[in-house]
Amino acid sequence: MLVSIPTISITEALKENSFFIDVRSPAEYEEFHIDGAINIPLFSNDERAQIGTIYKQVGQEEAKELGVKFLASKLSELYAAYKDCVKQQHHKKIIVYCWRGGMRSGSIVTFMAMMNLPLIQLEGGIRSFRKLIQSELESFAAIKRDYIVLEGNTGTHKTDILQALQKEGYPVLDLEGLAGHRGSTFGGIGLKPKSQKEFERDLWKRLWELKNSRYFIVEAESKRIGRIVLPQFIVEGKEAGARIHLHAPIESRIKAICETYQFQNYHEEFERALEIIKKRMKPDVYLLIKESLATKDYETFVRLLLEEYYDPRYTYASNQYDTPSYELVIEHTVDGISKVREQINNIVENNRLLTT
Repeated sequence: MLVSIPTISITEALKENSFFIDVRSPAEYEEFHIDGAINIPLFSNDERAQIGTIYKQVGQEEAKELGVKFLASKLSELYAAYKDCVKQQHHKKIIVYCWRGGMRSGSIVTFMAMMNLPLIQLEGGIRSFRKLIQSELESFAAIKRDYIVLEGNTGTHKTDILQALQKEGYPVLDLEGLAGHRGSTFGGIGLKPKSQKEFERDLWKRLWELKNSRYFIVEAESKRIGRIVLPQFIVEGKEAGARIHLHAPIESRIKAICETYQFQNYHEEFERALEIIKKRMKPDVYLLIKESLATKDYETFVRLLLEEYYDPRYTYASNQYDTPSYELVIEHTVDGISKVREQINNIVENNRLLTT
């Protein structure tokens, strides 16, 4: 029996009331997937690795035979899983994808069609989704917008303030939130940093949400957040933006950092991370910082890091800009939200954005 495989483009799929199933291995899915998609893999990570090895070392036909062997033992389990999806998502189009829209998704759609389960194959696989994101990010890059940049030494509540303003509807690009990383050597501890592809997917979604905004609010960042490389148009917008510079008492900063990083839960991770920046410190300073961490005197550890390492580096970086800067002294997060909100409103209402 010849079975025709129904297909759909990524553009049409995103317009439809769709439910996505990713048939790639768990590792592929984990690195990047269509938002909301579930993973029903044809092959485990180990099985995929074995097939790839056979393909490279022996040949394509032998790799296919091994794939069929792995798949044959799972057909009953896969059928039950897809039958359940069709039942639960009966009001949606169920779209199946692999990497390129090839053998993996095609084989499962074909088999399930023979079992009277109506599935659709995504043309071009998830690679077509990736290409769409990259193309639309280029389109967003061509749109001129102003930037308001929230800056200040480490611990001045910048992230908390931005997240509060975002909840209030301000056009915030929470770059650290999108990256799953706080931006320093210690920034990924206790978090789940995203891949570059995941970051760009979520940035793309956020830019669509803010498509009608004439300005963005961002936190001062370098060109990289952990392993994430920021798009050049955001880097350039940030460098040209009006700046709100926060100042907070060091005791408030220390408290905020201790609450955020929860050192007691990730003590060994911080010890390893400290070794990474050892070469950037004076030996005597490093020894003091290492000792305070070893004895779990976390407040002293943070104080020394701020005074001897982060503050001088941040001050140097901040001094490289010559764009307008509005200085704000804040006592804590609530105070900061109020003052930053007032300053942003003042900048916008008085046409102090650069392109107005």
